[in-house]
Amino acid sequence: MNPRPLRDLPRRAGFGLKPEHYADVLAAAERATLPAWAEIHPQNYFGAGGPPHRWLTAIAAHLPLSFHSVGLSLGSAAGVDTDELEALASLCDRYRPAMVSDHLSWSNGGGDKFPDLLPVPYSHAALDHFAAQVVRVQNRLGRPMLIENPSRYVAYAGDDWSEVDFLHELCRRSGCGLILDINNVEVSAHNLGLDPDAWLAAVDPALVGEIHVAGHKVKDDGWGGYIAIDDHGSAVRASCWDRLAAFLRRVGPKPVLVEWDSHVPNFATLMAEVRIADALLDAACVDA
Repeated sequence: MNPRPLRDLPRRAGFGLKPEHYADVLAAAERATLPAWAEIHPQNYFGAGGPPHRWLTAIAAHLPLSFHSVGLSLGSAAGVDTDELEALASLCDRYRPAMVSDHLSWSNGGGDKFPDLLPVPYSHAALDHFAAQVVRVQNRLGRPMLIENPSRYVAYAGDDWSEVDFLHELCRRSGCGLILDINNVEVSAHNLGLDPDAWLAAVDPALVGEIHVAGHKVKDDGWGGYIAIDDHGSAVRASCWDRLAAFLRRVGPKPVLVEWDSHVPNFATLMAEVRIADALLDAACVDA
C-alpha cells in the first residue's frame, strides 16, 4: 500500500476536529464548504483501529491535517516520553500530516503523567535540554516540528532568557518552527503583567508556521485580583481577533487555527469563527 502524499498546510483558516462534528465535516465536504485544513490531537487516535480511525481516514481524504501533540513532554527531566514518540511516529506514517507540533512544556515526572502542560524555566540548562529533545523527535519523525508558546500562570525566578528570546534560540539550535498562540500570549500577559503587543512585535514572523486563536475566561483569584484561565471553551475574544489582524497585516497570511476544546459548540458556530479568521486572512492579502 502506497503511503498517502504529504500536503501543505494552507495559509487559510483551519479548525480543531472533534468527534461531535465528524458527520458535519463529511457533510460539508460533500457540499464543498469545508475549511482549508483541520487539527487533531494525535493522542486521541493512538488506538490501532475502530470508529475514530474510520472517521479520520474518511475526513483526511478531503483536507490536510495538522497533528498537535499534547503528550511528548519535551521539557521533562527524563526527556521525551518514548512510548508517546513511537505512537506519534506510527500515526504520522499512517496519515502523513502536513504539520506536527507540541508545546513548550512538560507533563511527566517521577513515573507520573500530569493532565496539564506545565511551564519550563527559561534557563540555559532548560534550553539545552529542550533543544536536544526537539532534535530527537525531529530525527525520529524525519521532519521539522513546531513548538507552541505556553499559557503561563506563574513565572520562575531568575530566568536567563525572555520567553521570545528562548523560543528564538530554540528554533536556531533545533531547526524547529513556532506555533504563535495569540490567546496564550494574552493569558500570560494578563497573569504576569506583561505587554502582549510588545511580545507579538518581538517574535520573528519567519519562524511562525501556524497561528492559534481561542477563547479564555477571567475569574476572581480569591485574593482581590483576577486570573486568566486558558480553557479554549468560548468564542475568540475581540482583543485576540484584533491582535491577529494586526499581526497578519504586518507579516502576511499564515495558517490560522480556531481552537475550541471545551464546551464545544455546534458546527455552525465553529464555522462562523473560521470565517472570521478567513476574512482577516483575505484582508491581509489585500493589504500586502
